[in-house]
Amino acid sequence: MREEYDVVVVGAGPGGSTAARTAAEECDVLLIEKRQEIGSPVRCAEGVLKSPFLEFAHPDKKWISSYIRGYRIFAPDGTMLEISAEALGIEGELAYILERKIFDSELAKDAARVGADVMVHTRATGLIAEDGLVKGVKINRLGEDLEVRSKVVIGADGVESQIGRWAGINSALKLKDVGTAAQYLMADIDVVEDFCEIYVGSRAPGGYAWVFPKGEKLANVGIGMLTSMISGSRPIDYLNNFVSQQFPEGQQLGLIMGSCPCSDELKTTICNGLMLVGDAAHHCDPLSGSGIISAMEGGKIAGNVARKAVQQRDSSVRVLKEYENKRHRALFGKLQHHNYKIKELMVTLSDNELNKLIQTFKGVKPQEMSFAGLAKRLVVVNPKVLLIMYNLAHLKELTDVLLKDN
Repeated sequence: MREEYDVVVVGAGPGGSTAARTAAEECDVLLIEKRQEIGSPVRCAEGVLKSPFLEFAHPDKKWISSYIRGYRIFAPDGTMLEISAEALGIEGELAYILERKIFDSELAKDAARVGADVMVHTRATGLIAEDGLVKGVKINRLGEDLEVRSKVVIGADGVESQIGRWAGINSALKLKDVGTAAQYLMADIDVVEDFCEIYVGSRAPGGYAWVFPKGEKLANVGIGMLTSMISGSRPIDYLNNFVSQQFPEGQQLGLIMGSCPCSDELKTTICNGLMLVGDAAHHCDPLSGSGIISAMEGGKIAGNVARKAVQQRDSSVRVLKEYENKRHRALFGKLQHHNYKIKELMVTLSDNELNKLIQTFKGVKPQEMSFAGLAKRLVVVNPKVLLIMYNLAHLKELTDVLLKDN
């Protein structure tokens, strides 16, 4: 490890490793991870949609557990809505279930292969700041306090991020925007191996339960909910209730618990000399809680902007602003804002309203799988939902027309 680099990336998750790999194509990069092993412990359900994922990674059988053909969403009354690749006119699988421990490790290896220095068991303890500019990080490696100077720092240190707070970025989450989850890796359970299952309603207040198959009668079985909607019980209690109903004979091989941001975008994710990516930047889908793809998307943009800052010898907000602009204009930036509004809607629905909503979409034809087709169904069956959807910018014009016609 040297005393100075062009770019220092804190956190070797998908966002940090992607940023490091991208920046290392032209810059000297240091990637640090506080844990002693990259990818461990696993802290998510490991599912990714195929289409956007292919923009950032090439699938490899060694880190894919299952090829998913579709999703089955269950209402509180048991009504099932099936969304399959076939119904959507998509060839092959719709999604993958990853082996995150292997996947994250491979992403870090990719960064190393390009030329990045990678160091584990190395914790950031502060930032080096001079004249209003972040110029590196203070670290502790195996008990030794060190300083590493850099032209750009990229904070990818997760939902509990300290990098942003040290830089003066307000990344505090409101209680209603904090998701909390618990998940078992379960064995000896009967699941459909090419379909993910989602269960909504009061069994998971403000969230959902999931069963994500991992092959050979294995599955990630978890439950996630908004912290603000938990009353008297813990996520693990809700999970145990769900497991006792669905898989009473299943075996529990592992347990993970954690949290994620379910918020809208941060007002800012940059300051002079620094950018935030992934959960540290609240770049997580507030509707599903998923963040792998959006972290990689943000990491790629941040890595490219860091390269430009180094080349121009200017890491001020003037140059780094391109990161925020590109991220916001990208697919995931737009979806995050709209999905936040949908999340705010979904948490207001009772079990009866969720039953009606899923019954509305049950049997939907492929040609109706569009905003126009779905909105037409809502006009007749569930106008309350449509009325709130009216406030979403990308549906306003559409619903204006539909409401006139009906």
